[in-house]
Amino acid sequence: MTVDGDMAGFVPQKEIVYNGLLPYSDRLEQEATELLAEIKANLSRAVLLRELWPGVAFWSRKLFSFLKLYGRRFSKEDHILFIKLLYELVTLPNLEPHMMQSYARLLIQLLKKKELLSRDDLQLQWRPLCDLYERVVYSKTEHLGLVWFPNSVDHILKALIKSCRLYFPASSTKEMLDEWRPLLCVFDMVMQRAVSNMELFLPTIMPPEEHSQGFQLWFDELMSLWISVQNQPSWEGHLVNLFARLANDDIGYVDWTPYIPTIFTRILRSLNIPVGVSQMVSPQYLTNYYDIGHLVLWITALLGGPGNPAQKELTCLFNSIASFYHPSNHGRWQFRLMRVLQRLPASVVRRVHRERHAAPSWITLVPECQRLTDGDLQEFTHSLTGATLLAMFSKTGSTDAAYALQNLALLTPELVIPPVLEKTYAAMETLTEPHTLTATLSCMIGMARSLVSPNNHYPEGRGHVLPLLMGSLPGIDPNDFSKCMITFQFIATFTTLVPLVDCSSAPSQHRDLTEIEKNLCFASAQFEDFVLQFLDRCFALIDSSTLEQTRDEMETDTQTHLESLVELGLSSTVSTILTQCSTEIYKIAVQKVYNFATSNIFETCVSGRMVADMCRAAAKCHPAESLRLFVPHCCSVIFQITDNEELQSENELDKELLWNLQLLSEVTRVDGEQLLKYQGDLERILCVCVRLRCKQAYTLACNLLEYTLRSLSLIYPTEYRSTSGGFDTDLPIQDWGRAGDVTDLGVCWHVPDQEEENFVFQLLSRLLHPELQRIKGHVSGDQPMCREELLQSLAIVQHCLLGAGSMLPPLDGPHVSDLVPSMINLGEIKLHIGVDHDDSRENYRESICQTMRLLLHHILEHSEDDTKSLFVIIKIIGDLMFFRGTHKKEFDSRWKSFTLVKKSMENRLHGKKQHIRALLIDRVLLQHEMRKLVVEGSEYKVVHQELLCDLLLLSTSTYSQVRSRAQHVLTTALGIFCFSYRDLIPRILQLLSPQHTTGTQQQFKGALYCLLGLHSGPCPVSAWDWDCVGEVWPALVRCGLSPSMTLEEPSIGGLLDDITDRIHRQHDTIGIYFTVSESCVEIANHIMQSKNPGPCLEAASIEELKEGLQRQRIRNVVAARKYEKLVNDLLDCLEDSNLTWKFEYMATDLLALQLREDHPLPSDAVLFFTQGLIHDSIIIRRVAISAMAGILKQLKRPRKKVSVKPSDISGIEDPEGVCVGDREGNRWLQYDSNNLPLSEEQWDSQPYVEKTHCGYYLWPREIMIHAASEKPKDDLSYEEMSEGEKIIFEYFSDPEFIDRLIEFLSLEDRKGNDSFNPRRFCLFKGLFCNYGDVFLPLLWPHLEQRASDPHESSQRCVCEITAGLIRGSKLWSFSKVDRLWQLLCPLIRTALTNITVETYTDWGTCIATACEGRDPRKLHWLFELLMESPLSGESGSFRDASLLYVLQGGLAQQQWRVSELLHRLLTYLEPKLTQVYKNVRERIGSVLTYIFMIDVALPHTRPTSSPHVAEFVTRVLERLKPLTSEPEIHNHVHEENTQETDERTQAVKLLKTVLKWLMASAGRTFTTPVQQQLQLLPLLFEIAPVEIDESYDEMKQDARTCLSLMSQGLLYPEHIPLVLAALEEMAGNRSWHARYSVLTYLQIMVFYNLFILLSVPAEVLRIRKLVMQLLLDEQLEVRDMAGTTLSGLLQCQFFPLDSSLQTQLQTLSQTRLPKARGELASTDLVRRHAGVLGLSACILSSPYDVPDWMPQILMDLSNHLNDPQPIEMTVKKTLSEFRRTHHDNWQEHRQCFTDDQLLVLTDLLVSPCYYA
Repeated sequence: MTVDGDMAGFVPQKEIVYNGLLPYSDRLEQEATELLAEIKANLSRAVLLRELWPGVAFWSRKLFSFLKLYGRRFSKEDHILFIKLLYELVTLPNLEPHMMQSYARLLIQLLKKKELLSRDDLQLQWRPLCDLYERVVYSKTEHLGLVWFPNSVDHILKALIKSCRLYFPASSTKEMLDEWRPLLCVFDMVMQRAVSNMELFLPTIMPPEEHSQGFQLWFDELMSLWISVQNQPSWEGHLVNLFARLANDDIGYVDWTPYIPTIFTRILRSLNIPVGVSQMVSPQYLTNYYDIGHLVLWITALLGGPGNPAQKELTCLFNSIASFYHPSNHGRWQFRLMRVLQRLPASVVRRVHRERHAAPSWITLVPECQRLTDGDLQEFTHSLTGATLLAMFSKTGSTDAAYALQNLALLTPELVIPPVLEKTYAAMETLTEPHTLTATLSCMIGMARSLVSPNNHYPEGRGHVLPLLMGSLPGIDPNDFSKCMITFQFIATFTTLVPLVDCSSAPSQHRDLTEIEKNLCFASAQFEDFVLQFLDRCFALIDSSTLEQTRDEMETDTQTHLESLVELGLSSTVSTILTQCSTEIYKIAVQKVYNFATSNIFETCVSGRMVADMCRAAAKCHPAESLRLFVPHCCSVIFQITDNEELQSENELDKELLWNLQLLSEVTRVDGEQLLKYQGDLERILCVCVRLRCKQAYTLACNLLEYTLRSLSLIYPTEYRSTSGGFDTDLPIQDWGRAGDVTDLGVCWHVPDQEEENFVFQLLSRLLHPELQRIKGHVSGDQPMCREELLQSLAIVQHCLLGAGSMLPPLDGPHVSDLVPSMINLGEIKLHIGVDHDDSRENYRESICQTMRLLLHHILEHSEDDTKSLFVIIKIIGDLMFFRGTHKKEFDSRWKSFTLVKKSMENRLHGKKQHIRALLIDRVLLQHEMRKLVVEGSEYKVVHQELLCDLLLLSTSTYSQVRSRAQHVLTTALGIFCFSYRDLIPRILQLLSPQHTTGTQQQFKGALYCLLGLHSGPCPVSAWDWDCVGEVWPALVRCGLSPSMTLEEPSIGGLLDDITDRIHRQHDTIGIYFTVSESCVEIANHIMQSKNPGPCLEAASIEELKEGLQRQRIRNVVAARKYEKLVNDLLDCLEDSNLTWKFEYMATDLLALQLREDHPLPSDAVLFFTQGLIHDSIIIRRVAISAMAGILKQLKRPRKKVSVKPSDISGIEDPEGVCVGDREGNRWLQYDSNNLPLSEEQWDSQPYVEKTHCGYYLWPREIMIHAASEKPKDDLSYEEMSEGEKIIFEYFSDPEFIDRLIEFLSLEDRKGNDSFNPRRFCLFKGLFCNYGDVFLPLLWPHLEQRASDPHESSQRCVCEITAGLIRGSKLWSFSKVDRLWQLLCPLIRTALTNITVETYTDWGTCIATACEGRDPRKLHWLFELLMESPLSGESGSFRDASLLYVLQGGLAQQQWRVSELLHRLLTYLEPKLTQVYKNVRERIGSVLTYIFMIDVALPHTRPTSSPHVAEFVTRVLERLKPLTSEPEIHNHVHEENTQETDERTQAVKLLKTVLKWLMASAGRTFTTPVQQQLQLLPLLFEIAPVEIDESYDEMKQDARTCLSLMSQGLLYPEHIPLVLAALEEMAGNRSWHARYSVLTYLQIMVFYNLFILLSVPAEVLRIRKLVMQLLLDEQLEVRDMAGTTLSGLLQCQFFPLDSSLQTQLQTLSQTRLPKARGELASTDLVRRHAGVLGLSACILSSPYDVPDWMPQILMDLSNHLNDPQPIEMTVKKTLSEFRRTHHDNWQEHRQCFTDDQLLVLTDLLVSPCYYA
């Protein structure tokens, strides 16, 4: 294949840099170009030939691999063409969901780097994408089971829209708004859809000159909507996300200043923090809160700019919530608070990176004046530090705080690092609190780079490195595992950044060093000390964990999980330290390790592994020196011991030999070149030791063999130092914390040379070749071996394969043909991985393969119970197929740990891959290994086929362990080899078929497990292939007839359940009709003609194109046939009478999955499901009901719709601008009892709009409504019906069928858990919709009979059918509807008289469902029926409440269109508000909420024609007069039944109902009527009790709840004076209870409206005055509460603790008390107590720190210890509280006091007055 030489002007979009650093990078250019040419050619050819599967699917996967391997290594032109092609593919109208999802994934990858393509390069139309999204996410048929989407589809589509919205044209914003603004009806569910669509689609990244076509069109409108809405409706979160995105994308172009107080108040409210003593949270806040990620983004975008207003609010926000971060506080809010703290600094770092360090691109920059200055960043850090330092020790762990600190340290190291350092040193000194050490160390790890790097902000930081390292050594403690691990991590992190070189001599040579640098040089003399001490600590750790010490010999001799972790930590830390050492220190260290390893003999399990690991780590760094020590020593010991002949056959060998073998095997895992010097010795040892009889010995020898081969044959970097070229520079301290440079990494690679390759093959011929001969001898029977010997031979083979796998060429040969018909080449990609295979050498992979197959069949025939050998053989087969030097599992875990380390050490501020050099080298190696593992689309060759058949044999063999291992390898292989499943599935199914009579149960089970494996991969290809599904599903059902199938064994039953469950979960609709649009073809032609590189194939000829079209047609026809065949096969299975129930259910389930929207269900299946409705088994009935609903939807005839201009109907044009709500233009939609369609002419002449939201916000340009003119043909005649329709018609016209059906529907399903069943409702709705009222005469007698039967199941059946009837009659003619209602009205009346506790919710659901999305004028019979006196009071309170509930269900669905009915209802209810019964009162409260719901104060909204709250409250207050004039309110209603009529009693009853209404409406309405509520406040304050007590009567508790809920309400600036006036008035009330409640109300109100209040300074003073006034109250409880309130307000810094306040309090506290002990002048005592309370409030307001005013105030307080009560009590309480909160950090806090003050304090805190 040739590539044109025209790559001259080629500029790649963005390559993967790491490819250029690979040792074979020179070959990659060519390889990438060839591959790209191939992809372009085949992909476009597949589109031109219209072959979506397998052609396009196969090559788009290849494109995905290309992105993974080479990044975006194609020209801009190609990039755009690929995107356009995939965009067209993804939006093809009836593409199957699975394919659509895979194209979407690829498209997201192509669009990922947005800086590569500007809006001028690429434009995408938003409409097709929006249609796709609506079709999938709001599918009309998904709930009926007519289409199945994958679970992740919503998620992927949203991601796709996010990537695409950047490229929507400028005009798209206006088009989107025209589309979605008419949907903005706040009462309707559709609001959620409109707002979330806006959040997803509206583009916000635009050049400034296009802003007028962008966000300026919607910003004011949506912002004013958001500001005026309260109580967090579910769509509010989407608005917040949209604003946050806008703020972030257009920093500096939107003026947020006027909105900042509102934004921060809402943020604070959405954190759900508890406030006050006993707070009730309204349920709304617990479910609909804002997304933390977007909140953080919004805050970040608001910062900066002139005056930086948002920072002030942020500081205030964190001050008010800081104490919640203290470890002693926790609750359900903690998670959200932690997330805010964790993400905010990271978000600011991202913004600073974008402003200062990002590469220039087409995206608009942040204007200069809005950028964050250093001053802004310092302020930002200050505001967060307090909370972060508290969060470090949180109960949920320190990770969140550590991440926050890591990012803060990047911004302002000089502010963040010192306090953490202080805590770290303190923690290192304490012995009692190990958790503080782990927390501080993990925080220091994140800050390591900022501490060490030579930046100018915090030069002192580097001086701390050595003290920290030395101080952390005691953490290596064998008794505390977590401390040990974190210490290892800490030491490893710091030593990775710092070369351990002693440069104390440098200052004498360099004169120009600064003071700090000199000190560093002198300090670096301690490095040697540190390394040696560290090694001593490690040796101690190892000594304490030898096997004998850790457990008895009796137990296992394997490691525990913890030990393996410690071992990992130990070896990686040692390796890091020794890598970073200078040569001198290294030599001393290595000698020390060598002496330790050779002077003791370790057991080979626990401590031996640790020591060997340490030695390996040491040897890796400088192999030449270390091998010179270790290899000769080990070899001589081993030779000495093994020279003895008898040893060869002993089973237990002495420890010394084993230990030296282990040591040698680990030490040889180093640079292969160095091993060549010891070639002879190693070979000699291997030849002797792999043949030793002792199992431990030969296993260790095999390891030695594998590691030696790997060292010689792999490609890997040989050093990982932090600077390239070693540490011999003259001044290493300048390299501290330096990042690696990607362009100049200087990686030293080990690439095997000829000599090493010769050595590898020499070892193979001496060790592997004889073993293969031996095994062949065993198989032929010439030299049989016992099992142990066989196992030993296999071990040698396996380790040879693992060691030399990368040098052995992969298995090759002819590939299996005719698996899948295609006109496209489906070949595999060959990637070069740095090894050129030499064909002259023996191909060991082939010979192992042949030998293993011989052996396998031999074992299965003669000794199948030799499972150990089989295990090894399975592993070998797996490695033969896939292993090229790396295992996927290892690679994945290394990739994972690489990303973790990268995250913990990256510098997000500067970006541009500034990672540590070792990390970059690791990433290059990972790139190399990834190339070895890319197996996308490997060809399925005959060799593979043979191996897979062997695996299938093993997967269905006798022993379960063997089976499961083989199945695992088999499923992996099926995922890797293209289309191999089409070859294997028939073989698996053959084992399940009833004809296969010789099978065993194990075989049967194995085959089922293979099927389960096929369906449980991450992407089971076979699930979307008609041929496979068509074979597998019927086979699964038929296997029930197989002789080896028994349900006695529970495991088989469970297995079948698992398989059907998997199928259910993974089943997406499989496409039948595939058509490739012309626009796709056009783009494919462009790709064919593009250059750089030109596609490698000729364009398709005319004949081929014609054949392609022909094939597309045939494929669609054949697919439809396959679909029908599958359905009929399943039906055939179901007709077999021998099939057991389990398989019958299974077949029915599978059959129900095959309903589709694009192809009618074959009539036999319709017959089956219709009969299934009266099947004896409830399970089948359930499936049949669902399926019938879907079938009826399929059969529904389309009705004609016409488009109408709304202004033509009303004759009124909508005014310009936004005008929302009830207006002249939509008056005709309202329910009007004077103009109801009572006759046929009226019925036909009126236009009906069924959807409720339509016309509320604004009219769309035109609306589609059902044509009134077109008379619906009353009934289908039998002749016109299709097959399916006839079947249903016949059955439902059969009285016996109906009898049984109704009987079954009236049975209880799950006792006590049943409710209205929407599936059954859909079934009846479909029936009446499709067939009119034909079946009514048969059904009616049953309905009447059931309606008068009070049993819940009968009532429920009536509910479901009635709802279906009403909804199904939507388009009936007037005469039919009229007849229907003549029958229905009496029926519903009867049913409602029989209503019971179990059924009233069902009737509510029934009526609500019936009214949903229907024009109220067409249901006027129903509404008039429900409005007939619901509160008759005749048959008890329960019925009244239930009738109201049912009525509420109907009216709530109609929202704003039934204002007349709402008025009538209110007029009816008002006189009846004085109900005696609690349940009726609660229901009335709820109904009132709905009546006033429409009265909203939203922007641009006209006053509603529905009832107004204000008028209602005025009328109610008038009736409550008798109460407001009396001092104290008691409950006078003792006898509930005596009809007292005096005004007081009536007023009390009325008040109870009003309270229920206030409670119900809190959190439900969209806007709170503050003025109206304020008029009721005085009453509530008088009733509400102070303490919570269950024994209070209902009214008092309700009043208390109302106050709590009202105080949480959101206030607007204009309301604040009104609320305060009301509170001030109450503060002068006679009842101290009321005054006390004012304070609790105030606390919550201030916290929940903090920033809005702060924006009105005058009101802040009023609140301060109010609190001070109550502090001087005569009632002790009120004073106490005022003190608490004051401390809370000071804590949120609501007003400052300035000197004037302090003086005022001190003056009060010094009020002189008269000398006479007899009669204390009470006012003086009150004043003095108030002062003391105020001072203690100051102290309690900073619970976790000591501000500079505190010591003095504490001293002042101490003078009052001997005052009379209650002062003394207050002082004692305060002091003990101070002691409790400051105890944790007392060492720190005591430094704020002078010595004298400390003396006094110590005296106070442990003073005798405690015990007095």
